[in-house]
Amino acid sequence: MRVSSFVAAAFGITVFASPVQAQNVSAPASCDLRHAPGVAENQLTSGQRQRTYRLFVPAGYDGRTRLPLVLNLHPSGGTSAGQARTSGMEQIAERENFAVASPQAENGRWNVPVDSNRADDVAYVSDVIDHVSAQLCVDRARVYATGFSGGARMSSLLACKLNTRIAAIAPVAGLRWPAPCSGRPVPVLTLHGLADQQNTYDGKANRGAEWVESVPEALAGWAGHNGCNDKVILEDPDGPLSTMRYTGCRGDVEVRLVRIDALGHTWPKQEIDATGAIWQFFKSQRLR
Repeated sequence: MRVSSFVAAAFGITVFASPVQAQNVSAPASCDLRHAPGVAENQLTSGQRQRTYRLFVPAGYDGRTRLPLVLNLHPSGGTSAGQARTSGMEQIAERENFAVASPQAENGRWNVPVDSNRADDVAYVSDVIDHVSAQLCVDRARVYATGFSGGARMSSLLACKLNTRIAAIAPVAGLRWPAPCSGRPVPVLTLHGLADQQNTYDGKANRGAEWVESVPEALAGWAGHNGCNDKVILEDPDGPLSTMRYTGCRGDVEVRLVRIDALGHTWPKQEIDATGAIWQFFKSQRLR
């Protein structure tokens, strides 16, 4: 099956998915916040620590129309600028008219699993959302999180701990189920290479407790949280791409894994346009 046909089959349902239900999200009030387009480095204080993040504003922003916001999290040892280059998310944001905030972890490593002696990165990302919303007309019902590797683990944690703020997540090469989690069902799309030797698909890696869990086990954790049917559906057509998905979830939300044969620890681009697929998934999801 050609990649374009696979993407249409795998994500076509998502475009028409029912909106996600959540509490305390009302219709946005009028807004008038001007901001220059392009990239800016921002500073804020979070938990009495000085933190930074990268903000991209598309040229189509008019200062009044509320924009979706994508949080784009770098891998362990990475930077916000590096994640912007690797993912190409800002190029899609320019075309599709949404904002991208790329947070920066202290010393390049997210506090996940959580260590109370380190920076509270959940609170920091929540502060980033507020900081961006004070500068731009942000649609607070359309805030999403994606990330690669360590950033994927962090976006998984955000879906658990910022349940009422994050509409959907799309971790790449690092989905986790950071139980216990409560609250609303969270739409999940994840992509993972079957030849990933860094964050192995089957888990059980000798790299710490956070990598004992396999990717299918993490997906099942989110399916359980979302109240999906127990049985996973495997779709494995000819070609490098296959999917595992759950049905019957609360709110008709998506829980889906795209597996890529022979792909190592990298952001998928050739076998599938991961960034384009992630945005197609995000653009139909919102808090209600």
